Amino acid sequence: MGDLFEAADMGRDAPRPLADRLRPEILGDVVGQDHILGEGAPLSRMLNAGRLSSIIFWGPPGVGKTTIARLLANQSDLEFEQISAVFSGVADLRKVFERAKGRRAVGKGTLLFVDEIHRFNKAQQDGFLPHMESGLITLIGATTENPSFELNGAVLSRAQVLVLKRLDGAALEKLLRRAEETERKNLPLTDDARDRIRAMADGDGRALLNMAEEVFAEPDGNLIDTAALADIVQRRAPLYDKGDESHYNLASALQKSIRGSDVDAALYWAARMLAGGEDPRFILRRLVVIASEDIGNADPQALPLAIAARDAYEFLGQPEGEIAIGQLVAYLGTAPKSNRSHVAFIKAKITARETGSLPPPAHAMNAPTKMMKELGYSDGYVYDHDSQDGFAALNYFPPDLPRETFYKPSSFGFDKEIEKRLAYWRKLREQKE
Repeated sequence: MGDLFEAADMGRDAPRPLADRLRPEILGDVVGQDHILGEGAPLSRMLNAGRLSSIIFWGPPGVGKTTIARLLANQSDLEFEQISAVFSGVADLRKVFERAKGRRAVGKGTLLFVDEIHRFNKAQQDGFLPHMESGLITLIGATTENPSFELNGAVLSRAQVLVLKRLDGAALEKLLRRAEETERKNLPLTDDARDRIRAMADGDGRALLNMAEEVFAEPDGNLIDTAALADIVQRRAPLYDKGDESHYNLASALQKSIRGSDVDAALYWAARMLAGGEDPRFILRRLVVIASEDIGNADPQALPLAIAARDAYEFLGQPEGEIAIGQLVAYLGTAPKSNRSHVAFIKAKITARETGSLPPPAHAMNAPTKMMKELGYSDGYVYDHDSQDGFAALNYFPPDLPRETFYKPSSFGFDKEIEKRLAYWRKLREQKE
């Protein structure tokens, strides 16, 4: 943000946003990132050794990626160059590299900070490689996307990926106190409203300070409660992009919460996905999978209920259709769990692939024609309904394949009843063999 003011020839005494005025001047002032800046942490070790390598900062917005890069340049006595992959192209990169060559000729190094580096295509990313290898630049890239998916392997192999965390409540509170010291007055917020403004920031320090600035601008008067705060600052949408990694992270959190029978957490993650604009049909598809994969025959009603919830949503639409989603999440979260049918089918598929095209036993095949009867089709078949106990105990595996036990029900829910049936049939089979 400071670069914009410098480009406009605005001095340090010109009016500047609160977030810019509170930008840390030393690394020790950066909040919430002790895991990379603290004693013995990666950046501290690099600086103490006097060798700053190329780095990829991966983290959400407003956690200090640009600030840390600038401070690293200052502490390493490197010239700071900043570009954005959103607005820059090959011509801009060439100019940066030419300036870096000029500095190196007089013994000065360059730290190139590339914001949103994942937006450069493969060819543009490859363009950094020779200059990183020659030491012409120390590259620091910033991205909100998973580098494993968005950055070239060659770039990643020459840079260390450091994960920056979203700011927690303590870090955000520290920023609010700094803001109050700078403004020389307290934020006129009730305790609940102060908690609320931190929650609205969603881990983004810059967003928090921008909202605090709006509160400071209010006329002096009574304390602002949560309702008044909502009128003053527009609520930030949760950090959630249906096309990025958070889409899959939240879907995973939903499934694992249900699998772990943490119904309240499951309801929370489903609500988070809906609040972030996720397509309810995506959530319902995931819940149908969960009903079969994670609950299975421990509660055979889970899958029909999941299908019914899907149909109810299509019938009701928004917002009433979300009621069915909530009901389904609560049901699945509290249902007994068993993945035994899912595991059994995986094992059966492996065996099927390994054993090739073994034919069924003769008694398992129909003989609708005279020729098929002459070839032995259906020989030895016994109609189970006419058998004592309604069970003929025939073996339906291929003759050349020993019997295998794929399905082993759990001791939870209806699985227990299924295991009783299987045990009964095993006993009859042993008696008739």
